[in-house]
Amino acid sequence: MPELAISAEKVAFIIEKAREFDVKEAASDPDSGSNPSDDDEIDVLEDTTSDPVASELIGFIGALNEDEQLDLVTLMWLGRGDGSVDEWDDLRARAAEARAEYKAPRREAVQYLLGEPMLGDLLADGMDELGIDWTDERTTPVS
Repeated sequence: MPELAISAEKVAFIIEKAREFDVKEAASDPDSGSNPSDDDEIDVLEDTTSDPVASELIGFIGALNEDEQLDLVTLMWLGRGDGSVDEWDDLRARAAEARAEYKAPRREAVQYLLGEPMLGDLLADGMDELGIDWTDERTTPVS
């Protein structure tokens, strides 16, 4: 079993926040102008440019070191079924090769991860494949 550079606590936080981010939808009430109680608080699920969940994820993942970001990409690929636990080293090497092609690796890794639909579920599936219980971890940001 591979030893992760990123803690289960950090992955759990990203899973939680990514799942919040994934439920966002396009503006369904663009001319609302009403207060939240008038529109059954549906506006909270709208994807806007000032989305605090996205900002939090961007900041958190962007602050991870290279090894932690590589583990996240590899976990996502594992959860997506791009390889098995036995192929972890090969998957991680592919992630490192892809990262080497980036002009701004830290920023582009964040964009890549957040561009993946169902990121939270894929990371959770990857952790499950590794047999790592992340569900009891704190889900507040860690520094």
